[in-house]
Amino acid sequence: MVSLLLSVTFACGVVIAVSHVINRRFIAPVYDVLANLTAFGCAVAASVLLGHWAPALFSGVAILCWLWLGRRTVSALRHRDR
Repeated sequence: MVSLLLSVTFACGVVIAVSHVINRRFIAPVYDVLANLTAFGCAVAASVLLGHWAPALFSGVAILCWLWLGRRTVSALRHRDR
């Protein structure tokens, strides 16, 4: 049951992160990127420690999305300063 609940929770996080990646106009604030990277990093660690591999995988995908968004944020900030 815990694994199912974690999987649903983190799958929702993946849907949100992928939605932000697809929406090319969305530039995440730096604090949002850092908070989500921290949260999903902790989720991966907790899921692995519990042996729940599906939630760990979903959280890992969310981390990749937030890294992509972080890259987009840094790029937008650099272009704004020019």
